Amino acid sequence: MIRAIITDIEGTTTDIRFVHQVLFPYARERLAEFLRTQHEQPEVAAALDALRAEIDRPQASVEALTEKLYAYMDGDVKSTALKVLQGIIWRSGYENGDFRGHLYPDVAPQLQAWHQQNLRLCVYSSGSVEAQKLLFGYSDEGDLTPLFSDYFDTRVGAKRETESYQNIAEQLILPPEDLLFLSDIRQELDAARLAGWHTCQLIRDDADTLSDHLQVNRFDQIALETFL
Repeated sequence: MIRAIITDIEGTTTDIRFVHQVLFPYARERLAEFLRTQHEQPEVAAALDALRAEIDRPQASVEALTEKLYAYMDGDVKSTALKVLQGIIWRSGYENGDFRGHLYPDVAPQLQAWHQQNLRLCVYSSGSVEAQKLLFGYSDEGDLTPLFSDYFDTRVGAKRETESYQNIAEQLILPPEDLLFLSDIRQELDAARLAGWHTCQLIRDDADTLSDHLQVNRFDQIALETFL
C-alpha cells in the first residue's frame, strides 16, 4: 500500500520552461553583484565554503568562485552549492513578486486530495530544499507547503543513483514498497525502482518510448490502487 508519494518538480509538477526561462536567467543576471555584496552573510559564506570544498580550493577568492559558478551554469552541473545560492537569489524574486512558482493545473488539486487521504507528500528535486519551498510556497496556486512533510535535494545523493532513494526511505522510516516516486525522467525512475520503490512517469510532452514505467499525462490519472 502506498503511504508516501515523493515528487520531482522540473517537468513533473512544473513546466521546465519556467525553470530555464525564468528562474535560471534571474539568478544568472544577479549572481556576480549578489556575491560581491553578500559574500560575508552567513548562509552565503557557508555555500561558498561548500563550493571551495567541492572544487578542492580552500583559498579560492569570491571572484574565482563566481567564475566557477558561471561555468557550472553553462554546463548544467548539479552542484549543491550552486543550487543553494540560486535558491537564496530566487527568494528575493518570489518575495518581491517578480514571478510566481509555476504548477501544471492538475497538480495542486491532486496533491490536496492525497493530503486529505492522509498520504505523506514529499519533494525530491535537484534544486535546493530552499528553492523547492519557495516554488510551492509562492506558487500560482497559493501556498502549498502545508501539504508537504519532507523535502530532499542532492544532499541525499544524485537523482539517478539508487543509493539516494535508499537514503530517503531510511529518513522517512518507511519500507520502499510503500513509496511512490513521480518523475518525468526514466533514469531517475529506474534508480528508484532498483531501490524497491513504485514509480510513475509524468509525460507532459512526447511519450518516452524507451521507458517501461507506468506513464500518465496528468496527476489525476494516477490510480494508487495500481500499485497494490
